[in-house]
Amino acid sequence: MKLISIRFYEELNDFLNRNKRKVRFTHNFTGKPTVKDIIESLGVPHTEVDLILVNGVSVGFDHIVKNGNDISVYPEFESINIAKIQRLRPKPLRRPKFVLDVHLGALARYMRMLSFDTKYQNNLTDKEIIQISVQEKRAILTRDVGILKHSKVVRGYYLRNTTPLKQIKEIVNRFDLKNEKKEFTRCLECNSILKRIDKKIIEEKLPLKVKEEQKEFYICKSCRKIYWHGTHVEKMKLLIETIFKK
Repeated sequence: MKLISIRFYEELNDFLNRNKRKVRFTHNFTGKPTVKDIIESLGVPHTEVDLILVNGVSVGFDHIVKNGNDISVYPEFESINIAKIQRLRPKPLRRPKFVLDVHLGALARYMRMLSFDTKYQNNLTDKEIIQISVQEKRAILTRDVGILKHSKVVRGYYLRNTTPLKQIKEIVNRFDLKNEKKEFTRCLECNSILKRIDKKIIEEKLPLKVKEEQKEFYICKSCRKIYWHGTHVEKMKLLIETIFKK
């Protein structure tokens, strides 16, 4: 039996048992595991980790842990420059894109309302979500730690909150999306970009009251759903103010 000393910092403690949070503790292991194996065996998905120090030296996930090692594990750094050491997270995407697991339908609508590129279907398997994430370079948003531990997953985030309104606030802050919103430019149903359409082209599809009162219309390029600025938009604007309220 071999022994190491290890500590996790900041939000990584969310994944640990209470007696292991914010303290350095010892951990027994056998064989020749990588530091990634050790970290995930303790409950922390590798997608949340940005820096690992073993005996004060920066290492990658494939580093083989040895008896007596002293390990420190850090989440993504936002204000400290660690450019000269081995950072484990890829550089942030210039235009963030997301894929959500099947339990986050309400969050998907909020994100699309703010025009964040959000792929979501309520029948996707974990395998399909991972494939989409890898192929399209999308960050996985989930409440399932297991999917984030998959070896192919590079970008992902575990949502701490359980209600959609708190979750969208969490995402905006975590991914620094305050300046990325362009509300009402993306389809709430399928995520495609909306385009302006002449009222004459679609008026036979409109309810009589809408046809009489509204002048400006938009249509989804993919699913052909029609949008207009009715009273629901005013309610959505109030919701957006709540999301971005300091």
